[in-house]
Amino acid sequence: MIKINGIFHEAAGKTLAEYLAGTRYNPKRIAVEWNGVIVTKEHYEKTVLQNGDVVEVVSFVGGG
Repeated sequence: MIKINGIFHEAAGKTLAEYLAGTRYNPKRIAVEWNGVIVTKEHYEKTVLQNGDVVEVVSFVGGG
């Protein structure tokens, strides 16, 4: 199980890109932290999620 934004998910073996493709996150408007490290967008395809990982996805919201 992978803990993503505080909720456990069955995502082990997926890349970060594969996980995000199944969500409503806009890849242009997010930042991802994986096990305490910020993951750059060019590494989403290379980052494979494993059991015990902790991921935080933060969406940027515009406004004024």
